[in-house]
Amino acid sequence: MPETSGLLHASVIFLLTAVLMVPLAKRLKLGAVLGYLLGGVLIGPSVLGLISQPDSISQLSELGVVMLMFIIGLELSPRRLWVMRRAVFGAGLAQVLLTGLVLGVIAWQGFGQGWKAAVIIGFGLALSSTAMGLQLLAERKEMSSPHGRQAFAILLFQDIAAIPLIAMVPALGTAQANSGAGAVQLLQVAASIGLVVIGGRYLLRPLFRIVAKTGLQEVSTATALLVVMGTAYLMEWAHVSMALGAFLAGMLLADSEYRHELESQIEPFKGLLLGLFFIGVGMSADLSLLLEHPVLIVSLALLLLALKLPLLALVGRHIGKLDGMSALKLGLLLAAGGEFAFVLFGLARDNGLFDSQLHSILVLTITLSMALTPLILLALSKVLTQAVASRPVPPEYSDISDNHPRAVIVGMGRMGQIVARVLRAQRIPFVAFETEVDTISITRKIDNIAIFYGDPLRPGVLRSAGAEQAEFFIVATDNPDINLHMTETVRARYPHMKVISRARNRQHVHKLWDLGAMPVRETFHSSLEMCRRVMQGLGLKEEQIEARIRRFREHDEKVLMEQHQFYDDEAAVFQTARQARAELETLFESDHMEQTPKVLLADGHTDAKEKGTR
Repeated sequence: MPETSGLLHASVIFLLTAVLMVPLAKRLKLGAVLGYLLGGVLIGPSVLGLISQPDSISQLSELGVVMLMFIIGLELSPRRLWVMRRAVFGAGLAQVLLTGLVLGVIAWQGFGQGWKAAVIIGFGLALSSTAMGLQLLAERKEMSSPHGRQAFAILLFQDIAAIPLIAMVPALGTAQANSGAGAVQLLQVAASIGLVVIGGRYLLRPLFRIVAKTGLQEVSTATALLVVMGTAYLMEWAHVSMALGAFLAGMLLADSEYRHELESQIEPFKGLLLGLFFIGVGMSADLSLLLEHPVLIVSLALLLLALKLPLLALVGRHIGKLDGMSALKLGLLLAAGGEFAFVLFGLARDNGLFDSQLHSILVLTITLSMALTPLILLALSKVLTQAVASRPVPPEYSDISDNHPRAVIVGMGRMGQIVARVLRAQRIPFVAFETEVDTISITRKIDNIAIFYGDPLRPGVLRSAGAEQAEFFIVATDNPDINLHMTETVRARYPHMKVISRARNRQHVHKLWDLGAMPVRETFHSSLEMCRRVMQGLGLKEEQIEARIRRFREHDEKVLMEQHQFYDDEAAVFQTARQARAELETLFESDHMEQTPKVLLADGHTDAKEKGTR
């Protein structure tokens, strides 16, 4: 396929790569990041050559990271950043200094680099990939985990640290060291950051207020993109991290009334452009250099991972106060190189600190380390899961006091915690069990609830808690299969207990009924409350709302009971569901006809009179 310079050609290639490679990678359980990277390698000049000049789209691909940092800034107000100061400026600063010094000394003494180049290499390789780290955390649903929160804090500090590092390169470089350009560079940095801070505080809110009054969605989207891309342009002019400028702009708007609107406008572009960034990283990989020096490149990538991992784990363990397994996960997640190193090393090459071959080797090393990280996490996923399950539990979590509880709660997630708080407020004795050590730790710190580690179905656990004579057994885990198994076992082993079990859906309700439990649908009542709020907003009277919600609840429970007789027959269930929908509409119509005269009499007007007054 001939290479063209058209934007349409490149766009089709990028979209086709994403559509084909990412689902394939996800199906193979490799993750989206590796799919994008491999797709970039395939379409790049080293393999198929569909895009022969990766540098031509480098600025566009970097916008994905810029938009990611803008959204992070929107989520992180200055007050919240101050609350996180220990994690960000404690663990983050320690990680950058420690890793940068160790890698710099190795580059200086072990590989014979000059001290200036060694400083840039050391601190450049100390930075990790914000885009990849957050993407992997999101894919693995670990953003709120202890190591996820610590990784976010360290990545945030690394983005901040990129400013002085990038500003330092011209001062160290031979091309501009004696020309006074270093001072000009610092002035540009200060001016650009000052413009972002002043503009974000005093200009953006009035701008968004004017745009909001137009009521035009496309203008709102254009304004959001203008803020992000304009900030990136300003930071690029100052040779500062574009992503950090976007983060500052987002943080200054975090407390504004337009925060959620901005996030909704940017989110779709962020996802696509972030994928484009990873494709661009894959395209920039010089496979000819890898084939020419395979042992050197692979060894350097593995050496980078082997050096950064223990240093990150050390910082996480002793400064971040993580347990051993969480510290190891932190190290695995952030051990690879990062996107800001590409910018840093490119400046170093342009300022005479690196030659072109060293720059290419470093870029390929970082790219390979980024590609290896998802594979390593995938290979170790079972080991990490087993290690978490078998890690030692603090003695106080297993030392169950004999308080003769009247209820046993299993699973301290969203539903279990609410039940526990209500029971505790009424001073009803209960005991709660959980198998996630982190959940136990957080719950004890926040609510001081009697929660313990253990499986209540294991012989002796309930006996040690004095709970064999409890009246209620409340199953509140978010796993339907575990809930069914636990309900079945408890009903067989403790027939005197009343079992209340969390139900995922209607099919789950039927199976729990078969076991003699009292199911509670996890979203049913909250959905009814949402209906109540909608009808209030539509202007219905409170007695009408109560009557309709009561009617729906009674009708739904009646249908559910009828379907229990044949819930395994899908055709019959669908048929009764269709009949029930039509029946419910008829019931609501008859209720409306009955209530309308009463409402009009209560208002003192007939419908005709009301129409006449309009």
